[in-house]
Amino acid sequence: MNLAIIGAGESSRIKSEGFNTPKHLIKLKGEYLIQRIIRIARNQGAQKVICIINSKEPELMDYLLGNNFNIPMNLIIEDTPSSMHSLFALAPHLSKEPFCLATTDSVFREKEFADYIRYAMLKKDSDGLLAVTRYIDDEKPLCVAMDDKNNIVELSDSKKGYELATGGIYYFSPRIFDEIPYALEAKISKLRNFLRLLVAKGYVLKGYEFSKIIDVDHVSDIEKAESFLNGSGE
Repeated sequence: MNLAIIGAGESSRIKSEGFNTPKHLIKLKGEYLIQRIIRIARNQGAQKVICIINSKEPELMDYLLGNNFNIPMNLIIEDTPSSMHSLFALAPHLSKEPFCLATTDSVFREKEFADYIRYAMLKKDSDGLLAVTRYIDDEKPLCVAMDDKNNIVELSDSKKGYELATGGIYYFSPRIFDEIPYALEAKISKLRNFLRLLVAKGYVLKGYEFSKIIDVDHVSDIEKAESFLNGSGE
């Protein structure tokens, strides 16, 4: 398993609130968000990290290039128009084996991630396993409906009528990259729309429930995430 990190966003929402460093360099319990996901994935057997960041946050690039994470890292610096395009930029490095795709701003319990990875590596009958949660506090959640076998049958931008939302953690077969030409030709953008395409074309995406995943998008989310990791959050 390799770890792919989508980190090419510009942290615009949290920077507008006066947080002037990249969101990936927010510290929780003394550890940067991007450092945390790398460490956790490495502890669960990740062999390599492939990370994409933008060119407008040189302090993030300096941090990633200047530190030893005890795992090989391939850093791609590219200003992509969407999260889907970031994933496609990573595709040449992810075409041979299953991989975990993560955003750095998803905060979860480490044990749940370990259980998720173990489950994902055992499941050979799906093209993707998406972390989902009933804790929906994101401004723009991607909600899901699943059947009785945990197959994702619908994805919605609206919370109404849905109990689960994706949490920014995915485990994919490289088979999904077969749809890159179609997605680009159809001018699909955003990762959520690519996921919809996969479901529409018959790919098997399943959901795996986490008790809680906090999306750190605002300064107020930092305290929520810290409390959650300390065991004092709701």
